[in-house]
Amino acid sequence: MKVVATLALLQLYISATADLVTAEVSGNVSSETALSASPGDIVVLPCYSAGKVTPVVTTWTKNGREIVTGGDPTRRLIVNPDGSLNMSATMPGDEGIYLCNSTLSDNRSFLARVLLQVTSGPENVSTSISPATALSNGTLYTDRGSSVTLRCSGSSYPSQHLTWAFSGDSSSNDSLVSGSGSSLEFTIQNIQPSAQGVYSCMAHNPVSNMTVISRTELLVYYVSDRHPECKWTLTQNISLVQFTCTWLEVYPTPNLRWDMGPFQVADSLNVTMSRSTLSDGQTVNCTAQPQPQHLGPEKEKSCSFTLKLPFPEGEPMVSALEASNVTLTCTETTSKPPAITTWRKGLQLDYIESGSKYILSLEGPVFKLTIVNVTKEDEGFYFCHSENPLGLRELEVELTVKTASSAYTGAVIGIFIAALIMGSAVIIAKIVYNSRDRICLGGFGQVDDDSGDVLSLVESDDEQVFQDAVPRLPPITNGHHTTLVQIHRIPSSDHEDAETADTSPQQQEDTVQTEEPVQLVEF
Repeated sequence: MKVVATLALLQLYISATADLVTAEVSGNVSSETALSASPGDIVVLPCYSAGKVTPVVTTWTKNGREIVTGGDPTRRLIVNPDGSLNMSATMPGDEGIYLCNSTLSDNRSFLARVLLQVTSGPENVSTSISPATALSNGTLYTDRGSSVTLRCSGSSYPSQHLTWAFSGDSSSNDSLVSGSGSSLEFTIQNIQPSAQGVYSCMAHNPVSNMTVISRTELLVYYVSDRHPECKWTLTQNISLVQFTCTWLEVYPTPNLRWDMGPFQVADSLNVTMSRSTLSDGQTVNCTAQPQPQHLGPEKEKSCSFTLKLPFPEGEPMVSALEASNVTLTCTETTSKPPAITTWRKGLQLDYIESGSKYILSLEGPVFKLTIVNVTKEDEGFYFCHSENPLGLRELEVELTVKTASSAYTGAVIGIFIAALIMGSAVIIAKIVYNSRDRICLGGFGQVDDDSGDVLSLVESDDEQVFQDAVPRLPPITNGHHTTLVQIHRIPSSDHEDAETADTSPQQQEDTVQTEEPVQLVEF
């Protein structure tokens, strides 16, 4: 039936009295009754109820038209002897205003009015959400970013009023959309985790005032684009370390697993390991899997880090003057997990604490130890002690304390040695410069500084030096040639220039003619 008919029935229902109201009008007794029935019900519409009097004549009209009745029990409408109207198998369309007019034996007339409402439902109320997947408990889930359509349907007479409502973490029974009809739809574009909750469809029959509610829980699954976070936590026992793997912004709770253990369902997974199971350069990995598996292996993510032993670095030898302040430094940047670094003194590795004598400070990765007013007693070995769960490494620093007098003595000795080296270099350079004209380098010659002689080695087969004056030397038994040596007298260049300048050309010619004969030396 149309909505207009429903509103008309409502108006009739409001105008009629509830149940039974009697009044005396113009000497006639009248009654008004409101009844409600469902399709298929048997309904009896009352007429005269003032006493046990059987009416002589009774007629029934509906909405101003007389109803044809009879005594045939097979008919659906029958007037009973007391004037009431019996209606079997009520059906939609039977609703309306029925008027009974009865004439009593004393010729009095009795009028009765009955408002009949035929209603059914809401029934068969059902909901559907798509796209969505059902879990074993009936709960539905969908993926973040999907466009989800909610549909509610049911049957009711007269027409029902449908409403979609939502109840979640941040809201309680918020109305989304409503309307009349057999079904109602609502679409959520780009659904987000905030839309996760319980969706309720309420079907209400405005005539019978009956309401039926159907509820469905919808979960929104999502996986973060970020990788899980791997971190470590040091314990009071430096040889133990706790690794933590955390993957947030994932629903439902993911599966996490460290390399050394099985998968576990948790947002955060902790594992404690000892020094005996760790090694330098070892890579520790955490694998995170979303669930359910329909999200696919491509959604699997991981995080890892590589363990490293500490490696403190610094100057192994430091010297300081007595009564001054000296600072020892140690740098540690490679350790994973970070090392605990302290300063120790002596072979007993006595722990050093900050005080009036020692000042400990940290500047980034540089650990500093400042010794105030250094004395001879402070001389010795100091150790930069770095330890993490993998092991211990130390930097040995030797401190030497010098007095002021020893420092001055060292400076004087240094200056003396430097002057000595420079003086020696000057003397050698002077000697070489003065003797530059006595140095003669030839292809096969050697200069004799004392006599100015030049030795020339000549192969006897390649060049015939002498003719008849010198007999040829016989070869030796092994077949090799005999080597001859010519000795030429070369005057000193210093005296030659002076003598040439003082003598006349005739004297110079005599000098050439009186040249000493060549000397031969046999080897």
